[in-house]
Amino acid sequence: MWTLTEDEKTGVVSESIDCPFLLWNDLQLERRQCSMWRSTCKPSLFCAFLGWFRGFSCKRTDVKGIFPCSYIHVMKYGLSSDGYHHPDEIQIKLNGTATPVEDALVAEVTSTLREWAPLWKQLYVKRKVEVFFQMAHVMSELMELRKQLVTARLADRDKRDIKRHVATRLDWGNEHLGLDLVPRKDFETVDEDKVSVSDLYKIHLGSRNDVRHGSQRHDSVQPCRAPVVHHLLLNMKTSTCNSIGEDSDIFFWLYDSREAKSISEKFMVRLNKNGEPKKSREVDGLCALFTDLSNEDLKRDLYIVSQVIRSGRMLLNEHRKGLRHGQYRRPYGCAVLAMSNILQTIAELKEEKDFVLKVYMCNNESEWYQIHENIIRKCSSKYSAPANNSGLVISLQLLHGDVEALRRENKWLSRASVTHKLGFPDVMVPGDVRNDFYLTLERGDFERGGKSVQKNIEVTVSVLLDDGELVQDCIGKACGQPNRTQHRSVVLYHNNSPRWNEAVKLGVPLDRFQGTHLRFDFRHCSTKDKGEKKLFAFSFTPLMREDGSTLSDQSHQLYVYKVATRILSFVCSQLSLLSRPQCDESGDLRQPGLYLVLPCCQDGSSPGLPAASAFQRSARETFWISTQLSSTKLTQNANLLALLKWKAHPDRVGNILGRLRHVTGEEIVKFLQDILDTLFAILDDDAHKYGPLVFQSLVFVINLLGDSKYFHFRAVMDTYIHKHFAGALAYKELIRCLRWVMESLPEAVWQDHTQDVMRALEYLFKFIIQSRSLYSGATCGMEEEQFRSSFQELFESIHFVLGLDWPTCESLIMIQVAALRSFTAIFDELLHIFSVQEVAEFVRSTLASFPSVLATVGHSMDVVRLQSITRTVDSSLFALPESRRILLPLVLHHIHLHLRHQKELPTCSGILTSLFSIIKASSLDASVQEEVELMVESLLDVLLQTLLSIMSSGQSQEAGEFVSCLLSLLRHMTDVHFQHLMENFQSKEVLKEFMMKIWCVLRNLMKLSIFPRDWTVMRLLSSHIILRTVQRLAPYQLENFVGDDFDFKVWSAYFSLAVLYINQPSLQLESMSAAKRKKIFDKYGDMRVTMAYELFSMWQNLSENKRHLIPGMIGPFLGVTLVPQAEIRNIMVPIFHDMMDWEQRKEGSLKQVEAELIDKLDALVSEGKGDDDYRELLSLLTLLLEPYPSLLEKIEQQTWRETGTSLVTSVTRLMERLLDYRDGMRGDETESKSTGCTVNLLTFYKSELNKEEMYIRYIHKLCDLHVGAGNYTEAAFTLLLYWELLHWDERPTKELLRYPSQSEWQRKEALSRKLIHYFAKGKCWEFGIPLCRELAFQYESLYDYQSLSWIRVSMTKPFHTPVASVMSPHNSERTARALISSAVISLAAQKLEAAYFDDIMEQQRLEPKFFRVGFYGRMFPFFLRNKEFVCRGHDYERLEAFQQRMLAEFPQAIAVRHPNQPDEAILQSNSQYLQIYAVTPVPEAAGILRSHRVPDRIKSFYRVNNVHRFRHDRPFHKGPKDPDNEFKSLWIERTTLVLAHPLPGISPWFEVEEQELVEVSPLENAVSVVENKNQELRSLISRYHLMRPHGVDNVAGDDVNLLSMTLNGVVDAAVNGGIARYQEAFFGEDYIGSHPQDGDKISQLKDLMQEQLEVLGAGLAVHGRLVHPEMRPLHKKLMDRFQVIRSSLCRAPCAASQANTAGGIAGPEGFTVHRHSEAANGGNVPIPADGQDLDGIQRVFLQQLMSPAWKPCSDPYLSSSDKVVTVVASSWSLDCVTRKVIPVLSAHVGAAPPVPPRNTQAHASCLSVTPPLSPPPVDDAFHHQLGDLLLLSLCAPEQSYSASHFSHQPLLLIPSGMH
Repeated sequence: MWTLTEDEKTGVVSESIDCPFLLWNDLQLERRQCSMWRSTCKPSLFCAFLGWFRGFSCKRTDVKGIFPCSYIHVMKYGLSSDGYHHPDEIQIKLNGTATPVEDALVAEVTSTLREWAPLWKQLYVKRKVEVFFQMAHVMSELMELRKQLVTARLADRDKRDIKRHVATRLDWGNEHLGLDLVPRKDFETVDEDKVSVSDLYKIHLGSRNDVRHGSQRHDSVQPCRAPVVHHLLLNMKTSTCNSIGEDSDIFFWLYDSREAKSISEKFMVRLNKNGEPKKSREVDGLCALFTDLSNEDLKRDLYIVSQVIRSGRMLLNEHRKGLRHGQYRRPYGCAVLAMSNILQTIAELKEEKDFVLKVYMCNNESEWYQIHENIIRKCSSKYSAPANNSGLVISLQLLHGDVEALRRENKWLSRASVTHKLGFPDVMVPGDVRNDFYLTLERGDFERGGKSVQKNIEVTVSVLLDDGELVQDCIGKACGQPNRTQHRSVVLYHNNSPRWNEAVKLGVPLDRFQGTHLRFDFRHCSTKDKGEKKLFAFSFTPLMREDGSTLSDQSHQLYVYKVATRILSFVCSQLSLLSRPQCDESGDLRQPGLYLVLPCCQDGSSPGLPAASAFQRSARETFWISTQLSSTKLTQNANLLALLKWKAHPDRVGNILGRLRHVTGEEIVKFLQDILDTLFAILDDDAHKYGPLVFQSLVFVINLLGDSKYFHFRAVMDTYIHKHFAGALAYKELIRCLRWVMESLPEAVWQDHTQDVMRALEYLFKFIIQSRSLYSGATCGMEEEQFRSSFQELFESIHFVLGLDWPTCESLIMIQVAALRSFTAIFDELLHIFSVQEVAEFVRSTLASFPSVLATVGHSMDVVRLQSITRTVDSSLFALPESRRILLPLVLHHIHLHLRHQKELPTCSGILTSLFSIIKASSLDASVQEEVELMVESLLDVLLQTLLSIMSSGQSQEAGEFVSCLLSLLRHMTDVHFQHLMENFQSKEVLKEFMMKIWCVLRNLMKLSIFPRDWTVMRLLSSHIILRTVQRLAPYQLENFVGDDFDFKVWSAYFSLAVLYINQPSLQLESMSAAKRKKIFDKYGDMRVTMAYELFSMWQNLSENKRHLIPGMIGPFLGVTLVPQAEIRNIMVPIFHDMMDWEQRKEGSLKQVEAELIDKLDALVSEGKGDDDYRELLSLLTLLLEPYPSLLEKIEQQTWRETGTSLVTSVTRLMERLLDYRDGMRGDETESKSTGCTVNLLTFYKSELNKEEMYIRYIHKLCDLHVGAGNYTEAAFTLLLYWELLHWDERPTKELLRYPSQSEWQRKEALSRKLIHYFAKGKCWEFGIPLCRELAFQYESLYDYQSLSWIRVSMTKPFHTPVASVMSPHNSERTARALISSAVISLAAQKLEAAYFDDIMEQQRLEPKFFRVGFYGRMFPFFLRNKEFVCRGHDYERLEAFQQRMLAEFPQAIAVRHPNQPDEAILQSNSQYLQIYAVTPVPEAAGILRSHRVPDRIKSFYRVNNVHRFRHDRPFHKGPKDPDNEFKSLWIERTTLVLAHPLPGISPWFEVEEQELVEVSPLENAVSVVENKNQELRSLISRYHLMRPHGVDNVAGDDVNLLSMTLNGVVDAAVNGGIARYQEAFFGEDYIGSHPQDGDKISQLKDLMQEQLEVLGAGLAVHGRLVHPEMRPLHKKLMDRFQVIRSSLCRAPCAASQANTAGGIAGPEGFTVHRHSEAANGGNVPIPADGQDLDGIQRVFLQQLMSPAWKPCSDPYLSSSDKVVTVVASSWSLDCVTRKVIPVLSAHVGAAPPVPPRNTQAHASCLSVTPPLSPPPVDDAFHHQLGDLLLLSLCAPEQSYSASHFSHQPLLLIPSGMH
């Protein structure tokens, strides 16, 4: 049967239930799903039956079913959306998921872990592996801690500890993931609506410090003044002293070597002969906790000392047979460990650290007492290491805090023995009971006593009562071991003057201290008489003197008494249980009274030794001990005992009270209550006589508790006052004494006791008030008026003291300081007997007694006043509204005074924080309108002024505090407060000043980022307050500053504030997560939109005054439109239309608007603002019609519509490029993308906007990009753009970027030097040479010889210049000087150029590869989208590497593998496609490349530089393909790409401007292939023909591998069908008949093939001369194959060749010489006949082969004039006489030849230039004579020189190194 419950139940499914046959109506429940149960009769009940529930799921309330109880966790849930009660335990979301809120921290952990999850994964993606694993560990910890909070039933203390750990880990994780800081108080999230802004700031600050420093959060209690207490945990792990073979005791203690004393008790470990613990249960308990170490103790020169005492034979080497000898405690060894460095190490660790102590043995037992000091001092002669190398292994750990708390938190500490510090700790805690008496056996001097050797003396210590009874178990050797009844000392072998230095602790019960004495029995331990111990003397001393004081803490010399043999029997019987001595002497010590009457020491009170005594004192023997008492119940001070027993000596009361000052603090706090009772008893006995003395003694005791060591005893004093104090009449005398001290202050200001009285003022008032309360309670309020009168007089006396103003009297200042510090602590006590208003009046009058004006600002008294005000505000009195009405004006007055003088700002901010905290707390329950009104009137203006001063000085910490105070004040202000504030301004000037202040402060608040980025809660609350303030002040600004009263500064400040507000990073909801965005929007909404509407409204109300804000506000308003929020952008569109309209009215154009828009847009987008949607917004400005039809009507009526539309179009296009630039310049972007977008932007600024300043700025940005990437050539071309804008004149230029203010000539000169430097670093010296010439010409025109010296710096070779001819007698002096100047300048330029020429010929330069790249798809940036580029590759970069680089730059791109043009679908797709293939440059300088006189290094440069045409060939077959010869149908599709700019240039890639597509026939292709191969062979042969053959002059020949491989490749291809296939394809009659138009091409191909045969012959000749003998077989093979090729070509049928049989001429014997058909003046080439050696014809052939014009060019892209290379004089030399100013490079970078041609006519006038017939020989003298020739030609241009002057040199002028 179903049972109905009393109320509705709700629960959470613990496990998913997925069994339909068990569920009625197929009700499915999932884990964590909420379920509710109701019965069929009452909606609020559910049914239960035999472990089943009947109910429904929160997701489907209409479906009911049953489910097992074991799957449901029943809790109190509520559905607030359905109207049910919403308890505090669980919150049900609308989607049916249950969220527990019984603990807010648990819910925070859940939500935080969900937020961390995706961010945690990103850590791994970003390779932050260490943080990744740290976060994983923290997340696991949080889940475990959350589980404990949810499921475990914890004690409050344990739950608080867990919450502390959870909060710490949450904050740590948030910081490392870059999330917001969560403000916490007591580990709970703070609700910002319930705290003041200043409190919220402090909470944020504390939370941040906790996270950064890893500190734990503590309760908000008063700071403890007690020092930190430390504890050292020592754990002995192992001992290697087990070789002793006997039991041993190991002692540990702390030792201060600087003071040579122990500072702690000893800890002992007992080991058996095997080195194991004596008892098995002690295995886990070999650790000690040395407690109560202060910071000062840790600074001592501390050591851990360990002594090993063995128990056994007298000597270790003793091996006597027979009975076992007695057991003796004998010294074995000692070890020390220095702690000075170790303490710092273990303080940073949270775990134990192991250390090894090496044990040393004492060489002489007489030095045993100081062996540890000898080891510390390293007196190695007094100790030695044992043979077995003994040692101890210990671990140490430093702990902090209360011992009991540590033991509770760390259960394993319970097994550690607590080892106290000797004496009392630095912090004495009330309630600690301690009664320890430490005894140290120091030394003794004994006689030999007729012995032949010295004695082995053992001391037995016993504690006896007066009747002879032994006190059981009261002597402890050390901590860790049980107490014993007697203690046996260490035995030093054969030593009559032993020094033990052995300490024990006596634990005598307190009730037995009186009448107890110590006895020391001395025995000789004989090693011969069966090991017997013979008693021969004793000493004694009582523990307590007759006056009740214990033994003083010092050394005591005791008398030694001889023991007769008759008294030994009793002693032996007493010791039988311990040592069982065999006493054969008889004696009697059963009556201690026999020796207690004797003097024990020199200061003993006994009269002397009785005549008939049985004990005789040995005058020559003495025994020394030292004692130390650490007891909270006993005292050694006679003065204190006299005070406590004052009634025994009433005549000495005055003297006794006077001696109280000589009692130590430890003694006073031990008997604090007894002392206070005594003092007030004396006061009650005779107040008139002893009143002042009791008052002084009471002041002394009170001030003693102010010491940090006894700070905890203040609680004892408070307890005594409220519970034990009974002096009902004491208040009268205390008031009288206080008044007397106050009134006598002018005469006693110099006395110290006056300051002591002021410091004790707090407790004196407590005693007065408590005394009065007792009296009033006992007498029903009698003498109330008298008390009030006397109390009022007392306060007047205090006011008198505080009102004294003696700035030069330091003593008075100290008294006033002490009085103020004590005064604020008595407010709560005064409330016990006075009303709130009366106490407030007391306080107000006291605080008002200060001088009303700060006469000496900065005086120390000012600080004390503010501190007093601080404590007043923080007191419970100020929290009461009745007292606050009285005290608040005074507090505000003092704060205003200090803020106005800008003094003590931190203290003032603290007071204001407390003040606003109280106001906020009070506002939750009652109205605080009046108090806020007072604060506004007193503080608002001075707060604004203070903040302006602080913000200007950059004091961020103080600025944050005062900003929070200002925001707190603004938060409490209502419309009424703002209205009253405005009404209080007397004039508009004052109002203007106020408005400027508040706008400026609020603007700086957002501009300076006062609050850190992660303080989101604080930033949002601040923004909300600022928005409300702006909304409330805006109407007053409209009312007072529009129309004729318009003020530009006020309105500019307002709009600047609004713009900054909207652009705040903390308000940009789009950049936040969805959950965070929703949370903020639900609480505050989108505050940016609200402010935007406010801005729009204020702008519309300006009417004609808008023109004053144009164009100044264009930039700020533009920044608002860049916010990615559609509504804000729509709000700003009409404002821009308005501004354009007013600018057109005002200026007649939109130039200023355009300039401002462009400048600000560039700056804002560079800062990272704007998005892709912004393009659409700008297009709205162009079309204005759809969203704003009314604006369209307005704009159609304006004359500037077309201009405005053009402006907006330009700005839109600029925005597109700026967004691409911003995206390209982000940190993760690559070099190519950054360069491309920068080039695109600077081109736009130059070509379309003509913004020179922006253009120059981006030139330098692009240059920096190139320099950073190492692209120095591109950097030089980029900087050349700016160089071309400058002129060589003296016009001044303004400071720009990195350039100072200088003339235009100076700036261009500096740029020239930098350009030359960049070209040199990029190995493009050809481009730097014209700049050298240009710069030299400028220096020449100015006669700036000093600057010319810079050019000489780069000279690499000396340049000899004879000047004898300059000083010819035919020249005048003036002419000679001019000639010398011109020569020097010319030669200086030549020197730099010569260095560059040498670099050109000597430096290795690689030919880069070029690649065509197509970017297809709409996802590419604007400047790349659906465009094609040619890119210059890096050094050694091949196609595969380039493809990988491009795909890495665009990781989302898809590689297109075919070279075909992509279709429209790819172009318009939302993807990225990359099409990449290699292209071949088509050089412009064809003449240079065809000339055989130009070296290969130079040709290599011109092949790949200054190129803007590139070619790509794609082979294909047209028509049927011949399987035997594919060359017949092999066509070439040749695509020529024409770039907009040549490469290299300002970018490594340029866009393809034009494409040319042609089809090359098979014949043309064959001609091109053969021609290129011939050219390659000629270049290679010209390189090798001057090399030395192998074996000449015993020098190894040059490497000819390249030549061998090339020849072999050509010969193999020809033999295997290469040339033969061409003959078969194109020389047949069928082809010639079907292609009559190709006759010339066929002839050309035949000539080229014949030429290849000739070139091969020349190459084989060179190869035969240079080849190594070992490679002769290869050469023979090549010759054989060459004969086969020649034969095949000679037999090949060719109609064209038959038509021209006269082409050949007779040559040398065995050769037939053929002439080229198109070379009229070409050289003849000999062809070797069969069987002829090639060596004989080498010279003749090479002369013809190397002729510069021996071969026509067949390149179809060259003109007919370019095909024949004419021989002209070299243009590489300089001619400074006829030099003209020439353009260095063309107007467009890279278009002009890098080295401009020189005027050769001047050379022709003096030099006869003829082409050489042979290569020039290598001769260094050529360079020197060339210099002479140049100088002579420059000095005497009218004189001509014939070739005979230089008949022995070649006449072609080439630069140095070109040979």
